[in-house]
Amino acid sequence: MLQVAFIRDHKDDIIKRLTKRNIDATALINDVINLDEDRRMLQTKLDNTKAESNALSKEIGNLFKSGESQKANILKEKTTQLKETTKVLELEFNEKAHALNALLYKIPNVPHTSVPNGTSEADNEEIFRDGEIPKLHDGALPHWELAKKYNIIDFELGNKITGAGFPVYIDKGARLQRALIAYFLDKNTKAGYTEYQLPHLVNEASGFGTGQLPDKEGQMYHVTADNLYLIPTAEVPGTNIFRDTLLNENDLPVSITGYTPCFRREAGSYGAHVRGLNRLHQFDKVEIIRVEHPDNSYDAFHAMVNHVKDILIELKLPYRILKLCGADVTFASALTYDFEVFSTAQDRWLEISSISNFETFQANRLKLRFKNNEGKNEFCHTLNGSSLALPRVLAGILENCQTEDGIKIPEALVPYTGFDIIS
Repeated sequence: MLQVAFIRDHKDDIIKRLTKRNIDATALINDVINLDEDRRMLQTKLDNTKAESNALSKEIGNLFKSGESQKANILKEKTTQLKETTKVLELEFNEKAHALNALLYKIPNVPHTSVPNGTSEADNEEIFRDGEIPKLHDGALPHWELAKKYNIIDFELGNKITGAGFPVYIDKGARLQRALIAYFLDKNTKAGYTEYQLPHLVNEASGFGTGQLPDKEGQMYHVTADNLYLIPTAEVPGTNIFRDTLLNENDLPVSITGYTPCFRREAGSYGAHVRGLNRLHQFDKVEIIRVEHPDNSYDAFHAMVNHVKDILIELKLPYRILKLCGADVTFASALTYDFEVFSTAQDRWLEISSISNFETFQANRLKLRFKNNEGKNEFCHTLNGSSLALPRVLAGILENCQTEDGIKIPEALVPYTGFDIIS
């Protein structure tokens, strides 16, 4: 969330920049500032009351020592009153602090100055495109038909076992999934990311720490008996490794990667664009996460973008990069680039990665700080990206690499699959 001091000092700029998200935050920002004033006033009263009570207690002790018990007992009555006042002030202070936090949780991150204006995903700005779109043979099929033809993914079996959006991968389909996961992890670790194996469920504090709660609780699977959430992305457990952590400046940057299954309810998704692997309730993803010094986070952001570019170049998949507009950038992100692979058989672009810089937004929720060289504590910047999400990468490989003889496996994956064609 945004820091209160930052809101006080940059009120007009924050309101102006949040209009990129097509919201008028004036009333909300004013309420935050007013509540903070009340909270600070109560804090002052509380501090003064406690200081007076402590001073009286010291004086009472001295009076008893000097034998002036009558005076001491009179002052004891006053300390009793002060303790009652302290209780009332603490209750009021906690109520104000709770109300202030509730408001702060409602305010999305302030978009970076480079984020374009827009009212929908149609206004996202294409900033890069690479790779040749292949010309397919007559009778080329979309990936869900290829999956059935070669018996590598069974969507109906997944529906029988669980429901729509939970596919079953078979034989070379399963091996190709495993190959992609291993390949992505190897690429990430060679680039300096430390691999972690992470929990697939998180507690409520973790959801709040990265901004999924209270914004996206409707999209998360909730295990109500234990108040745990199935993770929508490895970003949540991976970033929460650093919750309530004070790093040294020399510890930065921190770079980690991890593979997890991801679970999303995708409520309201329907139509032709959710067919096959296009939109799932359970899918595999390899994530990269960075904790950075504020001065270096945008250099790190562009390094992450170039890293994903290199992977897609090796896989020889046609792709483009979009800078998300204010209406499409996520609640917690200051700047997001989406990677999309071209699905030739569907004649459309499919999102395969989002790379985001959250600046201090998550770090403030997580209480993730570092001690700078002057000995002062500062909030870190956090970043994350998909490297990569598997379903649509797999869809892109199946569709773009299909021939009349079968589906040719990208050369970079053959050492991982152990086969070079699905036929």
